[in-house]
Amino acid sequence: MKILYLDCFAGISGDMFLGAMLDLGLSPRVLRAELAKLKLTGYRISTRRVVKQNISATKFDCFVTEHAAHHPPSPRLRWASRSYTDIAAMIQKSALSDNVKRRALNVFRRIGEAEAKIHGVPLEKIHFHEIGAVDSIVDIVGACVAVKMLGVDEVQASPLRLGSGFVETTHGRFPVPAPATLELLRGVPTQSSSELVELVTPTGAALLTEFCTKFGSMLAMTIERIGYGAGTRDLETAPNVLRAVVGETSRSTSKSEGEEIDTVAVIETNIDDMNPQLFGDVMERLLAAGALDVFMTAVQMKKNRPGTLLTVLCKRNDVDRMADLLLTHTTSFGVRVHEVQRRKLAREIVKVKTKFGQIEVKIGRLGGKIVSRAPEFESCKRAAAKADVAVKEVCSEATRVAEETL
Repeated sequence: MKILYLDCFAGISGDMFLGAMLDLGLSPRVLRAELAKLKLTGYRISTRRVVKQNISATKFDCFVTEHAAHHPPSPRLRWASRSYTDIAAMIQKSALSDNVKRRALNVFRRIGEAEAKIHGVPLEKIHFHEIGAVDSIVDIVGACVAVKMLGVDEVQASPLRLGSGFVETTHGRFPVPAPATLELLRGVPTQSSSELVELVTPTGAALLTEFCTKFGSMLAMTIERIGYGAGTRDLETAPNVLRAVVGETSRSTSKSEGEEIDTVAVIETNIDDMNPQLFGDVMERLLAAGALDVFMTAVQMKKNRPGTLLTVLCKRNDVDRMADLLLTHTTSFGVRVHEVQRRKLAREIVKVKTKFGQIEVKIGRLGGKIVSRAPEFESCKRAAAKADVAVKEVCSEATRVAEETL
């Protein structure tokens, strides 16, 4: 299994993350092409080599160019605020892949929910200032593109050094870590630092909690690539870089060889007194917040009442957020939580050429052999609408082509 391990000894931010991905081999040309699918204007990106305390690293910068006549181009310049709805619409309307869209929306929603909780307002009324600026949108969407392009099976990270002191934001002067950052890092191991700067930004925290399945020491692995992404500061106690390591873990020779194995949390609650119409709303909220799966089972409850067992699968560090959603948006007074191990086919999304155009197909491998091929429904749906045919016809054609060519 291929692992991306993030060594956050000097914290993490969006630009450090992208710098590390570029240092690992992500093509700047590919990154620019993918970001162009956002239809976002008024910026340019650049990469360069820098040295931080004798470590050579890649520095990623996003320069805001709009209104350049009044504001000379500068990296990390923030000039606009956008609502979560604005950003979500921009991403949804883009030509980015479904995987990148979903991940980017999850990251923005994580930050939005943290801000909403801190400021005591609904998510829909949150206006992103720092995080809604052009450079932050580029960081987040670019990071989601990078992880997909890297093709790793799992992302893990070290405990985080948070920094100290105070940080100036559009909301005022806040202690480090900023309230949104701290809210995002629920369940994540952290450690203090004597550095009087912000080492972990809200963007960095949101990216970690979206992608990482485990925090701790680096697993035993065969190291393949190492990348360093530079931050903007010069620290006293450590080089201001994020170290990213890609490696292959040893595989078992048992019958499970070729499978992916991970651990997820299962949250359950029994409900017998809720309007059935609300279940759909709850499911949408949970999936939008990053749940891996949500399903309902008919059960017989006490006093012979018919009820519904609502089950949520999620990453372990998402348990608190998912439980809060369940307790807020259902009539449940409590939930049960336990962890389970999953064994999954090693999977990836590929495109096959059909008479209806390019269709995304999910393939599953066991021991290196393809044993499953499944057309992505949304990809088939778009192609069907364009060709004015039934979705099932596109699905059937994509399946046939996949079986013949993959």
